[in-house]
Amino acid sequence: MPTYARADVVFERGEGPYLFDTNGKRYLDFASGVAVTAFGHAHPYLIKALTDQAHKVWHTSNLFRVAGQESLGRRLVDNTFADTVFFTNSGVEAWECAIKVVRKYQYETGHPERWRIITAGGAFHGRTTTAIAATKQEKMVKGFGPMQDGFDQVAFGNMNELRAAITNETAGISIEPVQGEGGIRAGSLDYLRALRAVCDEYGLLLMFDEIQTGMGRTGKLFAHEWAGVTPDVMAAAKGIGGGFPLGACLATEKAAVGMTPGTHGSTYGGNPLAMAVGNAVLDLMLEPGFLEGVDRIARVFWGRLNELAARHPKVIAEVRGAGLLLGLRIQPEIVNGTVVDKLRDAGMLTVGAGDNVVRLLPPLIITEAEIDEAIGILDKVLPELAP
Repeated sequence: MPTYARADVVFERGEGPYLFDTNGKRYLDFASGVAVTAFGHAHPYLIKALTDQAHKVWHTSNLFRVAGQESLGRRLVDNTFADTVFFTNSGVEAWECAIKVVRKYQYETGHPERWRIITAGGAFHGRTTTAIAATKQEKMVKGFGPMQDGFDQVAFGNMNELRAAITNETAGISIEPVQGEGGIRAGSLDYLRALRAVCDEYGLLLMFDEIQTGMGRTGKLFAHEWAGVTPDVMAAAKGIGGGFPLGACLATEKAAVGMTPGTHGSTYGGNPLAMAVGNAVLDLMLEPGFLEGVDRIARVFWGRLNELAARHPKVIAEVRGAGLLLGLRIQPEIVNGTVVDKLRDAGMLTVGAGDNVVRLLPPLIITEAEIDEAIGILDKVLPELAP
């Protein structure tokens, strides 16, 4: 189906932060498959993990124990707030699992009337009918019939509006710590703390969508760690598989009280191939000093981007984001898609976002030399776009 507006480029191989098209042209990949290829392309450790498992067994189904699931689940529990994990194939599957966890918790603890979820304007949780009902964006819901009820939307970052939206039917709150598709809008640390406090006050579950923000992208394993708070439920994906389809719904034992046999399932979720890659990704990410290195290089990149913005004020209105989840808000006279196209022509891959933002999502293994290369390309292209 023609549901994508694809660029006329075909990539045939990748190496680290670079992709090469069928004509041999090299591109500096600062899109990372939309924050997916955390360790770049063709990482030898990930290749070995996948190929070793491929020689053993690909699929058995969740009717049986899966050793890789038990290992990866235990390691995620050991390194997060969670007590239990459900593995999926994508981010939106993990998010929908989390929604079920929240609603089932309220049902099991004597509050079946609590089923509504508060979400934020500008959010993106995926493109299933449930996810688009939650985000209520006209471009996503138009033509798909009546939307599911059960979601109440408030302005991102506005605690007064959020408090006013809480009723005796509210079950929980679903928030991205940094809105990715919405324009790289970072919630303040005080906002994340306030969300935790209001959930505790009203007996709600706090659910973080860390599909794009998680797995080292901000310099912590998960972005909420910067605020010193923990959710009750969380959706993770993208970087967790390093490019292999993998997602996870993480929850506390208390929150998952209703998730008993038969309440949820997946044919392919947690398959041996995905688990082999997920464990290998976590091996690399938990290496001593790795996340600190991501934080350090992110601060370098932020500094260079702020200097870039100062040199090109007619094109760049603002630098925003967190860690290596960065965005350039483009001046309103210029369409962000034009910037993305021009950068691609110059050999650098980026991706657009809402609020006229160009996302910069390099792999977490990026070096200062590659940041300098990116800044050089931006310095060359941006003057051509100035009105």
